[in-house]
Amino acid sequence: MAKKYSIYSLSKYFIFVLASIYGLQIVGFNVSVLLAGSAALLVGVGLGLQSIFSDFISGILILIESTVKVNDVIEVNGVVCVVKEIHLRTTTVLTRDDKYIILPNSNLTTSQIVNWTHENISSRFEVLVGVDYSSDVNLVMEILKKVVLTQDGIQKEPVPFVRFINFGDSSLDFSVVFWSEEVFRVRNIQSELRVKIFNAFKENNISIPFPQRVVHIKSQE
Repeated sequence: MAKKYSIYSLSKYFIFVLASIYGLQIVGFNVSVLLAGSAALLVGVGLGLQSIFSDFISGILILIESTVKVNDVIEVNGVVCVVKEIHLRTTTVLTRDDKYIILPNSNLTTSQIVNWTHENISSRFEVLVGVDYSSDVNLVMEILKKVVLTQDGIQKEPVPFVRFINFGDSSLDFSVVFWSEEVFRVRNIQSELRVKIFNAFKENNISIPFPQRVVHIKSQE
């Protein structure tokens, strides 16, 4: 679908240019003379509109190379969004807050972007959780594995897994890693997963500790 969109867009703009040139010739304009006579003017306009021309060239490159396609989920400057439309000068994206942003195409070719769905429609995510130092590590990992396998929106393959990642200042820290095709709305899945983890810990008397600090007070005589 994305490839068809790119081919359609390029064909549309190419036909528009040819039709414009042909139309000028029909009404009596000599296009070659017109371009030669306005060469100096075009140079001045080109310098003034350099950034706009850059956006146009970037738009053509995006449509030809298909590095970014319609319906791709991308991350630009820390903002995750889905591509809705690609035009020659701008690209329209929709953020997770349901806000539309119009991006100049040069931003997509000169900035570093993350394309979450460039090769696969699924991506890898994680949920972090810490438990009290008195907790049974094996039981915690078993509960986390059981919960993540019952969560809707999480793929069975690759198989989700749990990592014991660190001895934290106040907790034993774990990571629940999973894959999902719901890349754009994965925050909803992560939220539901955290709720299930909290309830499962509560049922098994596993506590999530508060940060702890030791304060020494020096008394004065």
